[in-house]
Amino acid sequence: MVAVIKTGHSLHRTLNYNENKVKEGLARCIGQGNYPLDVNKMSLTMKLNRLLKRAELNSNVSRNSVHISLNFDPSERLSQEKLMLIADAYMEKIGFGKQPYLIYQHYDSGHPHIHLVTTNIEANGNRIGLHHLGIRKSEPARKAIEEAFGLIKAENQKRSLQQLKPISAQKVQYGKSTTKRAIQNVLENVLDTYKYSSLPELNAILGQYNVKAERGGETSRMYRNNGLVYRVLDSEGNPIGVPIKASLFYNKPTLKNLEKRFSDNKQGKARHKLRLKNTIDKALLREGNSGLDKLIKALDKQGVHTVLRQSQEGQLYGITFVDHRTQCVFNGSELGKPYSAKAITERCGSSKVPEPKLLSHSAQKPGFGLQPQHTAAETKDTAHDPDSATTKKTTETIFDTLLQIEQVPDYLPYHLKKHRKRKKRKK
Repeated sequence: MVAVIKTGHSLHRTLNYNENKVKEGLARCIGQGNYPLDVNKMSLTMKLNRLLKRAELNSNVSRNSVHISLNFDPSERLSQEKLMLIADAYMEKIGFGKQPYLIYQHYDSGHPHIHLVTTNIEANGNRIGLHHLGIRKSEPARKAIEEAFGLIKAENQKRSLQQLKPISAQKVQYGKSTTKRAIQNVLENVLDTYKYSSLPELNAILGQYNVKAERGGETSRMYRNNGLVYRVLDSEGNPIGVPIKASLFYNKPTLKNLEKRFSDNKQGKARHKLRLKNTIDKALLREGNSGLDKLIKALDKQGVHTVLRQSQEGQLYGITFVDHRTQCVFNGSELGKPYSAKAITERCGSSKVPEPKLLSHSAQKPGFGLQPQHTAAETKDTAHDPDSATTKKTTETIFDTLLQIEQVPDYLPYHLKKHRKRKKRKK
């Protein structure tokens, strides 16, 4: 058995996550603890109010939601009665035996598992400490339950459970599945798995699954209020369907929460930088001057996905590398000048770049949109040839490409550019 404990600030969100699974036919509420009625006789409001009234006994505690999942080996066939006994025993051993809790059995995965929803506020208003709950209480409880119920031990189980959740997120196809659920599946497998330090870098990963995070234009109300929405992309990379607010997803992938990840990931991925640079250098040596398109294919075979950021006119202004081996994302300029868009193009010995996808106007701005996929098609060669006569228009296009500033992800957000109001001096 493997136990996963998550805490949060909203009991509404935790309960709604499980109840939505029930509505979709992917889960069932099989039991409860310390509720006055059986689950079959309770409405959603009754389930929630019991938890909220307990949480109201201590208004000073903001993180009062506890969401626990107990995961079992795929080979284990556990009855509903046995799952309820395991849940009751586990809650008792971790100190939540007297707390109100709900038991949900989920069917949306390749292994049997249950979810427990409760709160850490006791009947006398005291708070149950959550710090190191997993190490101090959950681990001893897990081992004792494995022995008592004859379960497969977690040491033998963790490896098989990890194999069930590789980036299991498939490309989202609009109209083929529920949009929110499909995007949620992608986010759950990407946000905690990959290391990215900016929104464009995150989009470099999400784009491979036809998903994109958008902030809107700099003059929009959503941008000024640090809003964020997620959208599904069609096969051409164009947004399709209705955008969904980040706050509506269970794991709260809002801009504020993502920015916390950006700073942490920037330090965590630094040690993998050298490996990616060596991979790019070796690919360039093997491919020689065969062009950027051949380099992209060579890197793809090595587990490195390349995302080109191009303007509507087809000018390349940025390049991003998604290293699936180390699960890190790097902007070209972040690796160094020899790996910027301009330098990579020159090292390939050709100015030919894959034909850009047609995106919406907002997605074409630097820092907002990333191409979800590259194509093998190439544009006409516009390299400057000193031996032949060129038109003024061609010359201007070449200078625009060479002088284009590489996009740096660490840009200053729009709302921070405003000047602070001066304080009035007291007379």
